Amino acid sequence: MKLNELRPAAGATQSRKRVGRGKGSGMGKTATRGEKGQKSRRGYSHKRGFEGGQMPLHRRLPKRGFTNIFAIPTQEVTLAFISTYFKDGEKVCIESLRDKNLLKSRIQKIVVLAKGELTCKVTVAADRVTKGARKAILAKGGTIEEIQPCAPAQA
Repeated sequence: MKLNELRPAAGATQSRKRVGRGKGSGMGKTATRGEKGQKSRRGYSHKRGFEGGQMPLHRRLPKRGFTNIFAIPTQEVTLAFISTYFKDGEKVCIESLRDKNLLKSRIQKIVVLAKGELTCKVTVAADRVTKGARKAILAKGGTIEEIQPCAPAQA
């Protein structure tokens, strides 16, 4: 067999529909576009969500919630996460998380949650540590350094 002899399997391809080629073809006159109207015209394309002039669904439904533009980007760090990426004696802080490429971009605060099990003795420097996480870290012999927010400057 040669390259020029290759053919698709029988029934795998169909010849394209040739529309607008006379009444005898069965696809003449309106060329399968139905009768009159905007959709039968050349160059027709509607916008996403267009419902024929009816108020579209995305405008009928009420708006919900908002994005607080003043919120400080925070990332949650679990005990299981700390156990996976840190060893005994290491410090868990924003800088160490950034060095290991474990933080999403723009994160300014970290919160330690008591999800999973802690398997190493670490020093945690976080903006907030939950009660359960605090208990687990101290039980393993680790230490916690609370990062205090900066007080506004007094004039």
